Amino acid sequence: MSVMMECRGLTKKYGGLTALNNVNLSLESGRIIGLLGPNGSGKTTMLKLANGLIQPNSGEILLAGHKPGPETKELVSYLPDANYLMDWMNVNGLVEMFRDFYPDFNINKAYEMLANLGIPGDAPLKTLSKGTKEKVQLILAMSREAKIYFLDEPIGGVDPAARDYILETIISNYSEDALVVISTHLIADVEKMLDEAVLINNGEVVLHRTVDDIRENEGKSVDEYFREVFRCLVSY
Repeated sequence: MSVMMECRGLTKKYGGLTALNNVNLSLESGRIIGLLGPNGSGKTTMLKLANGLIQPNSGEILLAGHKPGPETKELVSYLPDANYLMDWMNVNGLVEMFRDFYPDFNINKAYEMLANLGIPGDAPLKTLSKGTKEKVQLILAMSREAKIYFLDEPIGGVDPAARDYILETIISNYSEDALVVISTHLIADVEKMLDEAVLINNGEVVLHRTVDDIRENEGKSVDEYFREVFRCLVSY
């Protein structure tokens, strides 16, 4: 395993609000990591920094030893927490666009997942429900054979019946030497697939432990343990 993402004193402020405060974090390849915490805790800010969409006030973030930029675009598949696709395009057109834009895009994998979810290729994106749009975005992201996957709330707007399929899609469609970072507040839904959990609160990393360590030493599920930690943080 090798370090695929490293934060060194990473700090980001929006005016007087500190979104991330001196974060130090190291994540290795071959792992599925849960970036866990309540809304507004700094999860999305960290992923935006990793993708070069915003710049830190201080510190740095490195992906496979590189600062976010042209070199890392080839390594990273990023699923943002908002719809970013063009509504006037149909699903097949989006798949073809991704194939043209990303050399590592597996078009056969994309069409297979679309078929399994019953998403019609000729449907314009604007005619699809919010949940179906999110499924399309996830399929496009997971059809790349990337080294790093950043998935921001991938099941946030998906109906519970489809969540297991979505999570299985993530597990079965990433390379074993890749790093997968899943940002979510739905801990109970994702914990069965995680290798490690990073708890972030008020812009600071509170915990970074393996899921097995939490279960074995705390005698609780990841969801139960984090609820307990948050109660302590709130009471403090």
